[in-house]
Amino acid sequence: MSKKNYKRVILILLFSTTINFSFIPAKEIKWTAIGDSITYLNNHLNETGNRVTKGYLDRVKERLPNINYINQGHNGWTTVGIAKEIDKLGIVQSDLYSVFLGTNDWWAGIPAGSLNDYINNTGTGTTCGAYRIIIDKIRSLNPNAKIVIITPMQRNDFVYIANANNNAYGSYKAKNGQTLEMFANAIAEIGNHENFPVVDLYHNQKLKIEKAVKFKRLKNPSTGMYQNYKYPESATIPYQPKGDDYPYPPEAAKVTYDGLHPSDKGNKIIAESLVHVFKRYLGQ
Repeated sequence: MSKKNYKRVILILLFSTTINFSFIPAKEIKWTAIGDSITYLNNHLNETGNRVTKGYLDRVKERLPNINYINQGHNGWTTVGIAKEIDKLGIVQSDLYSVFLGTNDWWAGIPAGSLNDYINNTGTGTTCGAYRIIIDKIRSLNPNAKIVIITPMQRNDFVYIANANNNAYGSYKAKNGQTLEMFANAIAEIGNHENFPVVDLYHNQKLKIEKAVKFKRLKNPSTGMYQNYKYPESATIPYQPKGDDYPYPPEAAKVTYDGLHPSDKGNKIIAESLVHVFKRYLGQ
């Protein structure tokens, strides 16, 4: 074989090997997403009044098709509530877990606690103590599992689309002497302590409270006529759930559709943040 032909054969072999390796499918990853209603709604879009077409779990799956998720979102639950029931929830062994909790703890007035509550495993008296129970459960299922921590996002005034009597003011003021940011920071501190990737949605500039909704439609206290109020003025106008119209018509949606739960735009931002972390964390 001539030297020229020999080089040609080597190049063909190298090219063929490259092609073969490029078609090796990515390893299948089982992902369990533990969370509250924001996670739960991914599989219950009808409960958003069909204002959401795709949740953040499905959006991640679209971008990373080798990841198959299990939705362990529990509507209205706190970190403490999940920790108390952790052995009854049917959480299974997975390669990857995300924990996205905290907003309901804040509204429920549960003490956030501190990193010491997590380190010392003080139990379900605080959010941080409850977090330890959840992490310990994950590690008991798979000691080598990858774990990603997600902080709660900022929230404007929440009004439940199916029942306006279920409403709550936004994270612009404290509840039970605690701000939602205190919970976000405490959760991030746990992640940093454990060297877990932290997806800090609370401090994501794309999810700031000013971007939660475009406006809140309320009655002008002086005229009684409906008017669109932007935040922060909207937080100063009273809302009467028994007599007033629902304050968030479809066109009010921005990164949330009801002041709290992500819209399609919000879910896209969350998914993008997770995809970025997952790709780096899983080496994809």
